[in-house]
Amino acid sequence: MTLDDKAKLLAELGNVAQGCTACDLSETRTKVVFGSGSPEARVMFVGEAPGYNEDIQGEPFVGAAGRLLDELLKEMLGITRDEVYIGNVLKCRPPENRDPTVTEIETCKPFLMKQIEIISPVFICTLGNFATRTLTGKREGISKLRRKPIRVGDLFVFPMFHPAAALHRGDLYDDVRKDFEELQRFLDSPPQIEAEPSQMELF
Repeated sequence: MTLDDKAKLLAELGNVAQGCTACDLSETRTKVVFGSGSPEARVMFVGEAPGYNEDIQGEPFVGAAGRLLDELLKEMLGITRDEVYIGNVLKCRPPENRDPTVTEIETCKPFLMKQIEIISPVFICTLGNFATRTLTGKREGISKLRRKPIRVGDLFVFPMFHPAAALHRGDLYDDVRKDFEELQRFLDSPPQIEAEPSQMELF
């Protein structure tokens, strides 16, 4: 699939998402936050859900956590957000930034799965508990799973702390940086990891 083909398919999927009313979040959102970045990204970052700034601007990771993500991408990986793809499990902001519900995740999940199918990344970095659980089916918390690559189908899932964790708890800032350090090593030489039969199928 060419770059133009991927861009066109993502644009069409984004248009569908813009009109989605499948769950109650459509009644409280300001804007749908579909995703942004390279349609042929080798690395994709998946967070939990849009926050206040994202809901206003309609773009993922544009608040303080997004600025930190940009800094870490540049400093630790030597790349910009234009070279990766960034999205969330949910495309609409939950009121007051509450946790997503199971129903909301299952309702919105097909959009994420289709994004992954179109982009076809080699690596997906899941930021936090909800993204990691959604894409691996594992129930352990992010503190236990972080920095441990998981093979899901034909791609690798690399669980990491969400950048927002460093903003909410200053003592986690070094841990967030270490996640990116380990990610860089992993991207340079990914190990051979067998897919586990119990893991969730992506497609």
